[in-house]
Amino acid sequence: MKQQQQRRQRPRRLGRLGTGIGWRPEIADAVEAMPGIDWVEAVAENLCPGHLPESLLRLRERGVTVVPHGVSLGLGGADRPAEDRLTALAERAEALASPLVTEHIAFVRAGGPLTASPLLEAGHLLPVPRTRDALDVLCENVRIAQASLPVPLAVENIAALIAWPGDELTEGQFLYELADRTGVRLLIDVANLHTNHVNRGEDPAKALAELPVEAIAYVHVAGGFERDGVWHDSHAHPVPDAVLDILTDLASRVTPPGVLLERDENFPEPGELERELGAIRGALERAATPDPAEERPTTGDASDSYDASHDSSGSAYARQRLALEQTALLSALVAGTPAPEGFDRVRLGVQSRALGAKRADVVAKVAPELPEILGAAYRPAFLAYAHGHPMSDGYRHDALDFAAHLLFGGQPGIPANAEGRRRLREWWLDRSGPAPRSQRPTARLARATRRVLLRR
Repeated sequence: MKQQQQRRQRPRRLGRLGTGIGWRPEIADAVEAMPGIDWVEAVAENLCPGHLPESLLRLRERGVTVVPHGVSLGLGGADRPAEDRLTALAERAEALASPLVTEHIAFVRAGGPLTASPLLEAGHLLPVPRTRDALDVLCENVRIAQASLPVPLAVENIAALIAWPGDELTEGQFLYELADRTGVRLLIDVANLHTNHVNRGEDPAKALAELPVEAIAYVHVAGGFERDGVWHDSHAHPVPDAVLDILTDLASRVTPPGVLLERDENFPEPGELERELGAIRGALERAATPDPAEERPTTGDASDSYDASHDSSGSAYARQRLALEQTALLSALVAGTPAPEGFDRVRLGVQSRALGAKRADVVAKVAPELPEILGAAYRPAFLAYAHGHPMSDGYRHDALDFAAHLLFGGQPGIPANAEGRRRLREWWLDRSGPAPRSQRPTARLARATRRVLLRR
């Protein structure tokens, strides 16, 4: 009986994707003009299904595949995936006629009802513990997502600065069991394998040897930089040879259906991006072609035959234990609470500063008026604010909360002059209400009159 319950069905095979690049608005024109681009990947949360960028629509018309890549589901978190986030991801897949969607094996928020504590947002992908509890919760969350999406799901291994104490599985074992139990595809990021090699001493070759390579949907390649012995997966630097070597190792084990270059900022000239794509193709060509007969059987699709009793047994307790662990860690990173036992406090400090810096950078992008109004004072003011004010509801609300903090009891002297304070107040008022304030002369006169009366 148990053997029958553990049988898997073969998933639908995905077509070959080829060589691709991460589509970003800053390089949209360059991507359209690049030769040899078979497909692109776009951050799902940055797309509106009813108002897709013209560049993506033109690529679709040319037959270029577009894959939405989610960053906010938090499949590795203790809570079940939110229905509205799953619906949004499904809508983007349908709007783009995508063959699959992708997300991350990570948690991005913690707290809330499971811990009777405030909800905290990381604004970043954080690693899950490689324990049986975390694996059970992740499998259940993945199956919930699979049931809500119109196309297959692939999940990505992430890079990490910190390691959980008490891991029970290696990364390869964790991913193998996840794919085996759920039938989910894998998005393998070889740059993240390199990051974890530098930061956590994990052997990329060992991870690849333990992976169910036949479950790979495609591969990410990206650059980063090393500082003080820590590798930062920046997606803003050239791809190093060490990452290309891992790609060659992977390609010697299985032919990946697709490989994609990621670049998120500090964009170089198009010619440099094309050279990096050429280096990626070269790394694939250096690999010995694997014998398909030697590849392991394809992992199955758990949606039809998987026995859910394994995950449901004790899952409520597993979720609560995981919730407490993740909340303690995230609180230490974003709210200044003591480090949980067993964690490297120095690494936690590095991660905490990195999270604050990323918040400052992203808020500056979603609300570019703030650094314009505050000038050089923006970044130090925001980092000081972030240290004692965790994010709880996304970057746009974070920008509003930061402005309100400065206006109503924050750092004195910021903005430094009355004109700056007026502009900041006007910006906050325009965006903090349910709708933008009217700019009609009569409405502006009424607002000015109210301000005069309030001052009196």
